[in-house]
Amino acid sequence: MAVDSFDMKLVSLLADTADAITTARVGRSDLRVERKPDRTPVSDADIAVENEVRGILAREHPDDTVVGEEGGGSITQHRTWVIDPIDGTKAFLRGLPVWATLIALLDDGKPVAGAVSAPALGRRWWAGRGHGAYVRGQDGLVSRMSVSAVAQLDDAIVSSSHLGTWPEFHDREAYLALVDACWEDRAYGDFWSHCLVAEGALDLAADPIVNAWDVAPLKILVEEAGGRFTDLTGADTIEGGNALSSNTLLHQSALALLAR
Repeated sequence: MAVDSFDMKLVSLLADTADAITTARVGRSDLRVERKPDRTPVSDADIAVENEVRGILAREHPDDTVVGEEGGGSITQHRTWVIDPIDGTKAFLRGLPVWATLIALLDDGKPVAGAVSAPALGRRWWAGRGHGAYVRGQDGLVSRMSVSAVAQLDDAIVSSSHLGTWPEFHDREAYLALVDACWEDRAYGDFWSHCLVAEGALDLAADPIVNAWDVAPLKILVEEAGGRFTDLTGADTIEGGNALSSNTLLHQSALALLAR
């Protein structure tokens, strides 16, 4: 599916709407927080963002499917919007700036447009299939993104999320083998690692556990920047339960180590 300017403008509108809610609620003493069955936190800001986004989509595209972290739903083969109202809720609750709203439009189960908006970082990333990938920084300037040209693992920087999740969902020793093969490792976590791969600041990012809403816009960002985004087996999917993004050049080498 070709992405038209209307869809890209709608992605931007949804991100603006989310930012208005999250920036007004972050740090508030009356922020209400509950724990979901998987023990992860959810705030009233998460719910407010998703409800508002769903409302806009219902008016603009009533026939589209909407899937959200809080409201649920299932990805279809037709137009499907995937929403993570606040990726990094734990950081949001602790006053750390590494949180964002993730929005993606899928067609035939594949992301064709998306945005990641992190107002506390002063950054927004977006991409459309065939339109390239872009970032707007704190200075308001927009630049087109391109992945790095690093071709050897021993020159690469890799990032992941919480190391403690690796033994539960994937072989931690395999990930540590990848770390040992790389020049540097970091743990920027969540959306940010993959956005930095798209920017060319990092070369690899790996996550042992993700949901579709965690990675849907990240896949289109990385790919439109010239990179590759798969699960940890190399499958071209956002529903594999884990994720690996790269500058393409390092992807097969990283997969080989992670498959040990």
